[in-house]
Amino acid sequence: MTSHTLNELIAEGVRGRYILVRSDLNVPLDGSTVTDDGRIRASLPVLGKLTDAGARVLVTAHLGRPKGAPEDKYSLKPAVARLAELASFPVSLAEDTVGSSAKEQAAALQDGQVLVLENVRFDARETSKDEAERGAFADELVGLTGDNGAFVNDAFGAVHRKHASVYDVATRLPSYLGDLVGTEVEVLRKLTADTQRPYVVVLGGSKVSDKLAVIDNLLGKADTILVGGGMLFTFLAAEGHKVAGSLLEEDQIPVVQDYLKRAADAGTEFVIPTDVVVAAKFAADADHETVSADAIEGSSFGAQGIGLDIGPESARAFAEQIKGAKTVFWNGPMGVFEFEAFSAGTRAIAQALTETDAFTVVGGGDSAAAVRTLGFADDQFGHISTGGGASLEYLEGKELPGLSVLDR
Repeated sequence: MTSHTLNELIAEGVRGRYILVRSDLNVPLDGSTVTDDGRIRASLPVLGKLTDAGARVLVTAHLGRPKGAPEDKYSLKPAVARLAELASFPVSLAEDTVGSSAKEQAAALQDGQVLVLENVRFDARETSKDEAERGAFADELVGLTGDNGAFVNDAFGAVHRKHASVYDVATRLPSYLGDLVGTEVEVLRKLTADTQRPYVVVLGGSKVSDKLAVIDNLLGKADTILVGGGMLFTFLAAEGHKVAGSLLEEDQIPVVQDYLKRAADAGTEFVIPTDVVVAAKFAADADHETVSADAIEGSSFGAQGIGLDIGPESARAFAEQIKGAKTVFWNGPMGVFEFEAFSAGTRAIAQALTETDAFTVVGGGDSAAAVRTLGFADDQFGHISTGGGASLEYLEGKELPGLSVLDR
């Protein structure tokens, strides 16, 4: 079976009906300020389609990882305030998720209006492993939609979770695939089937352990894997180099050594940086210098030196690989891009992606935040994914519960 689409739902008629939409409003905050509104902007088209068609829209979303109870710092207030600024339709926020505020405001909702329910993770049942507990919460969410409700999943960043607002509500209401999720799946299929070659994957971020399964699945599928970020030091250690005080997952060294051996047989080439920017400490104003990747302990900072970015030689080599590709998937920054002194590697990758003729996908919240922080526009890339963990799990070949439940 294939999922029913949002267009099919609108064709059936939604005026006056309550439509429950799972959106992704999990945005980075600095206090109460949204620092990257990409996910909020990405949620607007589906909400706009539904309100234009006269639906009464109830939105569920999460922000951060609260412990199953309300916490001010995880309130959706800042995200909803930004949504309301950007939207062409009325938006309000309930003070709770399924309590008296949600019920009263839902009952008062008019055609073409949107009510966002407070952070679903303020209710411990949302993420419960107990099916009955999740089901009870889902029943309360569904209860807000009345007799003729429907569900639209438009939160790709959450489809890998078997949570009440993602999975269980879809077993209780007629369910539809949101346009954002549909686009993400279409893009990721291009990275896993009938991929145009050469196919180059750029992997960064802090931990290699976060990427193990996707690396495993990419062997033999990707032509080249470019390794940067904190994870590169485990690769260097696997090749026998000392990495001083740099981030290192010693327990993953044998795993990486196995990948390096298997890659050659599978026809996939790992490209590891040949130079690294090493700093005296983890700080924006730290003294730093560029050294050969096999001489990190030989820097001025000795065994205390910390690698915080790929070097310029490596950045140029990576850019050349990207420019010669037909398909590029990038997940994870090359260094600590938040510090100007250690942002050059990440900037070089982003720049190369804007200059290649390849189909380019920027996947993961950190990578998306990086390109925007560094001054690039979304439309300079083929696609910027809204789902980091979900994108990786799709590329790992895992079943994503939030998608499979829509295929009933």
